[in-house]
Amino acid sequence: MKTACLASAALVLGALLHPAPAVAQPAVKIGFINTLSGANATLGQEALDGFNLAVKLGNGKLGPAAVRLVVGDDQQKPEVGRQLVDKMSDLDRVDLFVGVAFSNVMQAIARPIEERRAILLSPNAALADQAGRRCSPSFFAMRDQNDELHEAAGQYASTQGYKRMYLMAPNYAAGKEALAGFKRFYGKGEIVGEVYTPLSQLDFAAELAQLRAAKPDAVYFFYPGGLAISFLRQFEQAGLKGAVPLIGPSYSLDQTVLPAVGDAAIGAMASSFWADALEFPANRAFVAAFKAEYRRSPSPYAAVAYDTARLIAAALDKTGGQAADRAALHAALVSARFESVRGPFRFGANQFPVQNYYLTQVVRRPDGEAGLDLRGDIFQAHADSYGDACKMRPF
Repeated sequence: MKTACLASAALVLGALLHPAPAVAQPAVKIGFINTLSGANATLGQEALDGFNLAVKLGNGKLGPAAVRLVVGDDQQKPEVGRQLVDKMSDLDRVDLFVGVAFSNVMQAIARPIEERRAILLSPNAALADQAGRRCSPSFFAMRDQNDELHEAAGQYASTQGYKRMYLMAPNYAAGKEALAGFKRFYGKGEIVGEVYTPLSQLDFAAELAQLRAAKPDAVYFFYPGGLAISFLRQFEQAGLKGAVPLIGPSYSLDQTVLPAVGDAAIGAMASSFWADALEFPANRAFVAAFKAEYRRSPSPYAAVAYDTARLIAAALDKTGGQAADRAALHAALVSARFESVRGPFRFGANQFPVQNYYLTQVVRRPDGEAGLDLRGDIFQAHADSYGDACKMRPF
């Protein structure tokens, strides 16, 4: 009996001196869906680079959690986006989703993600219905609602006293919401042209001839990525640069566009929610780190994706690095606070941003790079125009 007691004591002492190794916490899997091929691949790559930068600066973690990014190229095709949601949910078993760039893809993926009771954070596309009557606890908009940058541009055009405006955008949901937003804040001026071109159209000769004939006081255009490059080059070639003031949203005049258009955009005005020139400490650190990592200046797509990763990190801090309990993760995302590169940032009740909007201008900087320099504020703590229709239900 005495021998047995001594053996038991030895086992207990051994367990105390040599505890069992801790079980490693599983990595949080994030399904990242964006446009990574084709004419607008730059938009998705910028977002991916911004997100990956935040993970790298966290030594492979967001908050306390190791992260595994499952990346999918939606090819700017709604059906491919839907297929990626199915694959990432059923095979990869991701914990949450981040995406996408284009509103037509968003229309295909948002409902399936909601039906799976999963969470989607969008660093770009965010439709009016998602902010209003079809708001969902599954969806967080990290950039702005599709109308808002254009609302800020309309406000600027109104304060400048432009009486006759010519408007151009691609013919899809975001293009229509863009020009609706511009008109909402433009006021009583006259719209002398409102043109929607096919999303695949790269030749604007006919539309620019119509623009010239309309003799507007200024032009407002919204084209992303490769569309903006084609439009700006042709605007200059048509002799309209300098003859008609040009206004656009920042993501038509950003670092996914400016390096490819020479001086064609110099002097254009842009409504912006972010600019690399913003002096907030988080933004200075982000811009410096992005340039060091990628040897180029960041775009708004990169900035918002970086913010998205930082929000996830702040939420995972609250959950102890756990993402399996989606209700707990949702609550953490709603209440988490992080230092945004944009400055003051919070969610409204519809889980869309309340943030500042800035006036910027395309300039040639002393280092020879074209960029957007700050010219002032347009809106402070601005919320989208659809939130009052949102009746947010519990997750």
